This record gives sequence, structure tokens and C-alpha cells, in this order.
Amino acid sequence: MNADLAHLIDRVPEDVLAICRRLREKGKRGWIVGGCVRDLLRGEEAKDWDVATDARPEEVMRFFRKVIPTGVQHGTVTVILRGVHYEVTTLRGEGAYSDGRRPDKVEFVDDITADLARRDFTINAIALDPVDGHVIDPFGGQKDLAAKVVRAVGDPDERFAEDGLRVMRAARFAATLEHVLDDATERAMGTARSVDTFRRVSAERVRDEWLKAMRARKPSVAFEIMRRTGLLAVSCPELLATVGCEQNKWHAYDVWGHTMGVLDAMRPDPVLRVAALLHDVGKPKTRVLSDKTSDYTFYDHERVGAGIAEKILTRLRFSNEERARVVGLVRHHLICYSDDWTDAAVRRWLRRVGVPLAPDLYALGVADVLGKGRDVTAEIEAVRRLEERASALIAAGAALSTRDLAIDGGDLMRELALPQGRLVGEVLEKLVEVVTDDPTANERSRLLDEARRLVAETPAG
Repeated sequence: MNADLAHLIDRVPEDVLAICRRLREKGKRGWIVGGCVRDLLRGEEAKDWDVATDARPEEVMRFFRKVIPTGVQHGTVTVILRGVHYEVTTLRGEGAYSDGRRPDKVEFVDDITADLARRDFTINAIALDPVDGHVIDPFGGQKDLAAKVVRAVGDPDERFAEDGLRVMRAARFAATLEHVLDDATERAMGTARSVDTFRRVSAERVRDEWLKAMRARKPSVAFEIMRRTGLLAVSCPELLATVGCEQNKWHAYDVWGHTMGVLDAMRPDPVLRVAALLHDVGKPKTRVLSDKTSDYTFYDHERVGAGIAEKILTRLRFSNEERARVVGLVRHHLICYSDDWTDAAVRRWLRRVGVPLAPDLYALGVADVLGKGRDVTAEIEAVRRLEERASALIAAGAALSTRDLAIDGGDLMRELALPQGRLVGEVLEKLVEVVTDDPTANERSRLLDEARRLVAETPAG
């Protein structure tokens, strides 16, 4: 074993080595395969450890004490060592994929090369025997890793027709690994056959690929590939309207180009980056050429965009929490702060957007400015000043909701003899407005006096 391979083996967890040694003791072989080998070869930390073996599932279940038959029909069982789960899968050769996602039948084989031949990309079709250090790389995956190329195994048209998710994975790997797509592989991604197979992929899997791509240094690489190959037209056609949508003089790019810049400038929080991707999705529907300025305006694009984003995120099965966060960010992303804002105006802004959302809005605001492609130092500094002022007001205990008031609904009902109902809530909301303008009014006696006045002015019935 050469020194480089010995170094790789040293980074394989002892339990994974133990699994492969146990298989060897029983007259079988075990290889680590897929992404963990790719990451080892790249010098990265491997996340998931998958073992391939020429042992049949029922044999693997006999060889180990704690085993879960997670997918015996597909050759996969889960071996548990010291509380950690490891997938061990019998070598497979697969036939047709009539549903574009799973093989119609699975045939177990004894040849590791035949198993690697069914995998998606050469960089994922490398096997390593951690017992003797032997690397099996029949499709040139190590060469493609060195050249930073994503290339389909064998015929790319066949690989993408088998599994519709592979085109999304190609786009994602290009971004996260910072590789380029092999020309033939990209051409095959955009064929009618590949796109049609992609249409069968579930919304949840598309969402998951989006979120994984968002962890790249430049997620725009993945979304540009999706646009070029027609994948975006299937998964999110609303975004295509931003391509070629000219903006006003403050922007160097069209809406799509600006969006890609904002996406890359946003900090690597996947959900925040989804908000960056969708923040201007309402602009094409609101663009108007002004007679006065001979320039484009996008009045109310943030409200329109929030509605479009809601539909996209619902369709792609984002969670309720993720959807609420992104829609809120799209709705309030337009920050028009100036230093002549009073403290009351800053408090009113905080009330409108919500204190929990404010830190995300500052991040999106800065990324939005950076994505303009012009000198934006002053605009970034304005966002920072808003953040400083808002943070100081929050730290000072500004009353920004009914929960922050010195009285509550029970006080109103007792002191003013009000019945439980809508009026109590309406009075509390008006009191929040009072203390927004004058924080010193947030005292029990003053609030009760103000509440009495408000009730007296409220029409009966």
C-alpha cells in the first residue's frame, strides 16, 4: 500500500474497518463506496459511510449481531455498531427504470465493477477496500476529481433516463464541489428525454436538492445550470420571468443576474438563500416604465413577490416554518432606511417586520445591495446603521407588542369592566402604538388612563 492510500485508510472510522474485516473473515469482501470515497480523495471530511459487499443481505444479517433489514429487497441492511448505523448493500446490477426513479428489479452481482457501472457520476463510482487499501476506479473518477469535472458514468443519456433526480444532482455537485460539467453530460441533461424523466421526481426531492445546493460557496452555479438545461422551467417556472427583465439605473444586471449575485452574497444558511433566490420574483409582474423618469419602477413588488413565493414553497413542500420565514423575508426585504428616521419610526419598522425576522432582514438587505453590481458602500452602511439603532432600542426594552405592555387583557377587563372579546385586543394594539411613539407611557396608570379614553371614543356596538 502506498503512502497516499495509507493516509486515506487512516481516516476511515474504526467501525467501518471492522465491518469490512468481518466480511473478509467470512470469505466475503467489503468496499466503501460513493460520496465517502470521493470526499476522502478530495481531502474532505466524509459524512456518510456506505459499504458495498458481495455478501447477500441474509448473509450480512448472520454476520453481525445488531442488524436492521432496512431494504432487504434492494440489498440494503443497516449494521449497528456502538449505536451508529451503517448501511451495507449487496453489489447490484440494475435493469430498466420505468418510473424514472427506482429500478424495476434488482439483480445481485459479485463484481464490484458492475455495481459501480450503475452509479451516476464517475466521481461517485470509486470503491476503496479499507482492509488492503485497493482502489477500484474503472471509469476514471480520480482523474475527473483532479480535473474538477462532473461526468456521467457511461452514456449520460441512459444515466439520466434511469433516474430523474440525477440531473439535479449534477447541478448541485457542480456548485458544491466547484467542478464544471462535462460537455456531453450537460447536453444530455437538457434533452427532452432527460427533462421528461425529471418531471417525475417528487417535489420533496427537488426541495432537498435546492437546500443542498444552497450550501455551496456559489449556489448560483447550480441554478444557472438548471436554467440552461430546462430544469428550472419544470421546477420553478416563475423564476424564468426574471431572465432578461431589465431594471432601473441603480442595477448593473437584469433581475435574474441580480438574483444570482444576491444568492451568492447571502450567508450560507440554506433557507436564507432560498429567500435570496425568491426576493425579487415579483418584479416582472410589477415592472412599469415611468413617463417621468424614463426608467423602470417595481411598485409593490415585495408584496406581489411574497404571494408568488408562498405558492412556490407550498408546491415544493417546504415546511410551514421555512415557508413563513422565507415569505416574511420576501415581503419585507425592501429596506428604505434613512438617518432622519425617528426612534419611533425604527420601533414601528420593528413592529411591522417582527423582531425575530430582523437579523435575517439585515443579512438579506446587505446581500441585496451587493447584488446590484455597483458602488454600494453607502447603502450597506445605511443597513448597518438601522441594525445598530434597532438593536439598541430592543436592548433598551422597547415595547413592540402587547406582551411588552405594563398591563394585559385581564387588567383591562378588571379595571374598565370590559367583557372578554375583540375590544380588549383592539385596545391593547392601540396602546402598543401609543408606547411606540412615547416609550415613557408604558406605565400601568398611564396605560389605564389611555385605555379609558380609547374605550370612551369607541362607538357603541
